[in-house]
Amino acid sequence: MQAQVQQCFADTGTASMFTFNQLTGFVAVAEEQHFGRAAQRLRMTQPPLTRQIQQLEKQLKVQLFDRTSRIVRLTPAGRAFLQDARRLLHEAENAALAVRRVTLGQEGIIRFGFTATSAYGVLGGVLATVREHLPHVDVTLHELVTRDQIERLSGGSLDLGLARPPIARTELASREFRAEPLLAALPEGHPLAGGSRPLELAEFHGADLVMYSPTESRYFHELLVTTFGNADVQPTYVQYVSQIHTALALVQVGLGSALVPATAARLHLEGVTFRSLRLPEPDPVELHLVWRHANDNPALHALLALL
Repeated sequence: MQAQVQQCFADTGTASMFTFNQLTGFVAVAEEQHFGRAAQRLRMTQPPLTRQIQQLEKQLKVQLFDRTSRIVRLTPAGRAFLQDARRLLHEAENAALAVRRVTLGQEGIIRFGFTATSAYGVLGGVLATVREHLPHVDVTLHELVTRDQIERLSGGSLDLGLARPPIARTELASREFRAEPLLAALPEGHPLAGGSRPLELAEFHGADLVMYSPTESRYFHELLVTTFGNADVQPTYVQYVSQIHTALALVQVGLGSALVPATAARLHLEGVTFRSLRLPEPDPVELHLVWRHANDNPALHALLALL
């Protein structure tokens, strides 16, 4: 019979002609089995409800109810149509909720870029915030160096980034999200590996040091050059790398020491000791949230308000 009803829609071309008010009235009468009680449930008078059902039956060209003076029963066609009517009403309600959620930033997609190191200590907190406060928002993650994040944010293929400053693009907005110390990463057996006191920068003068690339890791390269320069310290740079985990791998094999953000200590690499440093600025390593001024994604702005 459901097939007959569906065929009726196809034959008459009337599937799009009935209204959701008619469907609501039909479901109410079907469940109450009484026009008067259904009208009370819908907070309307009975005659308009009766007319709605009559119009619906005329449009569908089927009889939906067997009517007597005491009770109203569904016909076989009515029983089949009831399943579809409930489904359509449910889908309409869900669609309305989804539209409201998207408008409020409670539903949607955020394309989120992050640097490799930020995954160790910062990214998890951001994702936990999304899960707790924006459970209907999907986050797609993209591990990218800062330079590539900036390009994609400017081009509109990313919504939000966790990147290193400075952010020089006028079309982008940013704010500091986290700041953390630098630590000395030392190979096993290094003269400075023992003890608990903070190390002085002067102790790295002339020491072998794994340095960051001035092009591939400009932020950390410039940070270390400035830090050592202000202290009048000149280490011996033995290798240049683009990634912090690569620097730690070289420390692990004894190629030299390295200065790394504190979150890198969460890697717990065997054979690498982390020591604190005495620095003029205790938390010199900055991580910024970055997004495009013109981005109108409501989910993005809902998340920014929580961070």
